[in-house]
Amino acid sequence: MEILFGALGGLGLFLFGMKIMSDGLQKLSGPKLRRILETFTTNRVVAVITGTVITSIIQSSSATTVMTVGLVDAGLMTLKQAIGVVLGANIGTTVTAQIIAFHLSDYALPAIGIGMLLKLVGKTEKIRYWGDLLLGFGLVFYGLLVMKQGMEPLRHMPWVSRIFVNFSHTPILGVFVGTAITMLFQSSSVTVGLVMALASSGLINLAGACSLVLGDNIGTTITAEIAAIGTNVTAKRTARAHTMFNVVGVSIILTIFPYFVRFVDFVTPGDPNQVIGGTFPYMARHIANFHTLFNVTNNLIFLPLINVLVKIVTFLVPGETQERKFRLQSLEPNILGTVSVALEEAKKEVNYMAEEVYTMLDMVGKPLIENQNAEHALEKVMGKEDLVDDLQKEINTFLTELSRSSVTDKESKEIFSYIYVVSNLERIGDHCESLGKLCKKKKDYGLVFSTKGTSEISKIYMHTRDYLDIIVKALKHTPEDLMERVKPYEVRLNQMRIDMRIHHMERLKTATCNADAGLIFVDMLTSFEKIGDHAFNIAESLSGVK
Repeated sequence: MEILFGALGGLGLFLFGMKIMSDGLQKLSGPKLRRILETFTTNRVVAVITGTVITSIIQSSSATTVMTVGLVDAGLMTLKQAIGVVLGANIGTTVTAQIIAFHLSDYALPAIGIGMLLKLVGKTEKIRYWGDLLLGFGLVFYGLLVMKQGMEPLRHMPWVSRIFVNFSHTPILGVFVGTAITMLFQSSSVTVGLVMALASSGLINLAGACSLVLGDNIGTTITAEIAAIGTNVTAKRTARAHTMFNVVGVSIILTIFPYFVRFVDFVTPGDPNQVIGGTFPYMARHIANFHTLFNVTNNLIFLPLINVLVKIVTFLVPGETQERKFRLQSLEPNILGTVSVALEEAKKEVNYMAEEVYTMLDMVGKPLIENQNAEHALEKVMGKEDLVDDLQKEINTFLTELSRSSVTDKESKEIFSYIYVVSNLERIGDHCESLGKLCKKKKDYGLVFSTKGTSEISKIYMHTRDYLDIIVKALKHTPEDLMERVKPYEVRLNQMRIDMRIHHMERLKTATCNADAGLIFVDMLTSFEKIGDHAFNIAESLSGVK
C-alpha cells in the first residue's frame, strides 16, 4: 500500500505541476503565441518549425494537434499546412522530456517555495505568472522524485522485474502498453515522465523504456482523432495524417529497433546501466534522446513526402469539403485549453459576424431606395439573420466557457467586452431584418414615398452604412481616437431622425405623403437610430469606456 500511495502521490504532483507550468508559460507567452500562429504559410519547413515552437510553449503535442484540427475545420488552415504543424508538434513535445531528463530534483523544493512566494506577493500579473512557472517546475521534479522513491521497493520483487523484462525482449508489447498508458492520460509528456521514473528506479532497462516511448507516440494521436469527430473532411484528414505518420514511423523503427537503441546509447554520454546512489542517473537522458531522435528521424523521412501524405489521407478519408455555416461549433471544444489562441480565434469570429451584419445592411439598400427586389432581399437578409443568431449563441457560449479558464485580468476584460460587442451586433442584425420587412411591406401594399421622403431615407441609410463601416473596421484594428470619430456620426444620426420626423409631419399636413407610407417611414427612421445606438455601444466597448 505504501508503494501505491507513493507512486500515485508522485504522479499526482507531476500532473499538477505540468498543468501549472503549462498555464504559466501560456500566460507569459500569449501574445507571442498569437504572432507565431500568424506565420502559417504553405512553406512546409516553416509549418514544422511553427508546430515545434507552439508545442514547446504549451507543453503538449496533443493540444497542438487538437488546436490544428480546429483551425482546419474552421477553414483557417490547409491540410498541407496542418500536416506540417503536426510534424513539428511531435518534435516539440520532446522538449518536455529533455527538461525532465535534467537532474533538478534538488532544486524542486526551493522552486516551489519561490514560486509560491511570487504568486502571493507579486504586485504585477507577470510576476505572478513567473510564480506559476516556478511552482509548476518544482512540482514536476518533486513529483518525479516521489514516484522514483515510491517505486524503488518494486526493484526487489521478482515478478515485477519479469513483467518489465518482457518489454525489452518483445518491443511490440511495450509499444502496446505505452499506447494504452498515453491514451489513458491523454498526454505523451506524462507517459515519458512515468517511463523515466520507472527506468531511473531500475525497474526497466533502456530497450524496454524505448519501446514504451514508441507506444507513447501512437497513443498521443487518439486525442486528435477524438477531436476530429463531428468536424469536416479536411479536419478528419489532419487527425488521420497524424495517426498514420506516427504509426508508420514506429513501424519503421521497430524493424531496426536494437540498432536504433544502440545508436542512441552511442550518442548519449554516460552508461544507462550505471548505478549511483541506488538510482540510474544516465537513464533519463537516454530515454529523452531516444524520444527526440525518433521524432526528428520521422520528420526527416516524412517532410519531403507531405504531398504524398496528403494524397494518401485524402484517399483514406474520402468526401468533399463543405462550407460551414459558422465555425465556433467545431473550434469550441478544441482550443479552450490555450487561452491566448482561443481568444484570438474568438476575435476572428466576432469580425466575421460584424461583416455579416454589415452585409445585411447593404442588402436592404436597393429595395429601400429604389423599391426593387424587396422580397428577394428580405429572404437573403433573413438567411443572414439566422446565421448571425447562430454566431451570437456560439460565440457567447465559447467566450463564457473561456472566461472560466485560467485567464489574465486583461484577457478577462477582453472576453466580456466581446460578449457585449456580440450582443450589440446581433441587435443591429435584428434592425436590419426589420428594415427588410418594412421594404417588403411597402412593396406589397404598393406604397410610395414622396420624392423628398425617398431622398431623406437614402441620406440616413448612407450615413448609417458609413457609420457601421467604421465600427466593423475598428473591430479589426481599433484606433485610439475611435470615440472622436464616431461621436459626430452618432450626433448627426440622431439629429437626422428628429429633423426627418418633423419634415414627415409637415408632409402629412399638406397631403404630400400617404399616411400608411408615413408609418413605414417613421419605423425605418427608428431602426436606423437603433442601429446607430448599438454601433455607438460597440465603439464605447472597444475604447474601454464600457
